[in-house]
Amino acid sequence: MTRILLIGVGRWGVNHLRVLKSLPIELFAADHDRQRLSSVDIPQSRRSTDVRSLFSEIDAAVVATPAQTHFEICRELLEMGKDVFVEKPITLASDDAKTLVELAEKSGLILQVGHIFRFDPASLWMRNAIVEGRFGRLKMLRARFSGFKRPRHDTGVTFADGIHFIDLFNFLLGASPRRVHAVMQDFFRRGLDDQSLILLEYDKGNQSPILATVEAGYHAPGKFREVTIVGTESSAVCDYNVAQYKIKTFENRHVAADDMIKAQEGAMHQLEFPPEEPLRAELAAFIDSIENRTSSPVDGWAGFHAVRVVEAALESAQTEAWINISK
Repeated sequence: MTRILLIGVGRWGVNHLRVLKSLPIELFAADHDRQRLSSVDIPQSRRSTDVRSLFSEIDAAVVATPAQTHFEICRELLEMGKDVFVEKPITLASDDAKTLVELAEKSGLILQVGHIFRFDPASLWMRNAIVEGRFGRLKMLRARFSGFKRPRHDTGVTFADGIHFIDLFNFLLGASPRRVHAVMQDFFRRGLDDQSLILLEYDKGNQSPILATVEAGYHAPGKFREVTIVGTESSAVCDYNVAQYKIKTFENRHVAADDMIKAQEGAMHQLEFPPEEPLRAELAAFIDSIENRTSSPVDGWAGFHAVRVVEAALESAQTEAWINISK
């Protein structure tokens, strides 16, 4: 049975704990907070506040610690020959992310990044619909990941939340953007962005570039986890807050007639998806990759490309300029 160490049982780590306990593995847990760790319902011999004391006992690790700790923890685990699942962002610097990816590849190890939206059935439907041309020529994508909530203390909102849909757009389009422009605010005066609006431009060869926007913030009332795809033949709105009927499609088209452009509204369809927990799906995929020595569906390069876009967005917000992203 695969022996997996969960590092961090805090704000998001507790969700990993719940799912991992339901999977066919031998679970270990580590956290520097003794009180948090005491509530973990696994044998005491497999719990420790000294994470390194358990490294020799395990085959792989799930890293759910603050973002600034990811690089050092993951590097140490990979150097010891352990497979790693690390929550997003993989690191806070793309150079560090590249170091981890190359280390994993050199050692033949699994390095999976927790870009959870890729595992939602609605995301898979949108990617397939784009590939099959159901939307026609894509015009734009729009995403909003925002709502009134407690801000993270280790990163700004772009690294904490905006990166989710940056990676999702990379996944849906099968590429990274060629350039980025961003506006950010630091309303809390913490030296971290807490509201951001990012414009991404994706190159589509002979076609016009596809523009995508990602909004993230902690201030607006409500809870928004929404993606819109607009094409020449149809459009779709995906609300990730909805349990089953996540996607609505609209057969709306602009039609040229008598030297005018008419807005022609078509049928609306509501799509049902089976209830499935993306966190369980991504952790099950990690375990499958470990046991079968197959590539992870969200490898370290996906994490690298997402971080590189966030870096460009942060630079753009400082310089008020478009930032090109090299191939």
